Amino acid sequence: MLTPKKLNWMVLWQLPSAYLCGVRTHFLNEKSCTVTVRLNRINQNPFGSLYFAVETMAAELSTAALLLYQNEQNTTKIAMLIAENKCVFKQKAIGKISFTCDQGDQVKQIIQQAIASGESQKFWLQTEGKNENGEIVALMDFLWSIKPKHT
Repeated sequence: MLTPKKLNWMVLWQLPSAYLCGVRTHFLNEKSCTVTVRLNRINQNPFGSLYFAVETMAAELSTAALLLYQNEQNTTKIAMLIAENKCVFKQKAIGKISFTCDQGDQVKQIIQQAIASGESQKFWLQTEGKNENGEIVALMDFLWSIKPKHT
């Protein structure tokens, strides 16, 4: 079963730039994923807040982890790709930022549809970035495209 620890190891080996920037999976189950990143010297922009690309890496991982988690549960595997993304930055990202996506039920259903139909599916997942005070600093939406792998 995919756990936050396993996912963090995967990030270290497959996405080392995200790991170096401090992107870490904090929580993961079939319904929800929270990925955190803390502002530090290596990931800040010239204005003293998180660089937008670092925020986007953490946000994307919070959605991708749900796909990876659900994909692991099936015998038919899926290929996945981001087709589009939208970001709204509400305020400066300072301190520890947590991105949470809680659309695991939707992910499971769409993966099952893709496997049953044998056709690709596109769907939006949203993640919310909050600071340590619980204030929303960013809303990010990712359009995922998935399709069953035929081996």
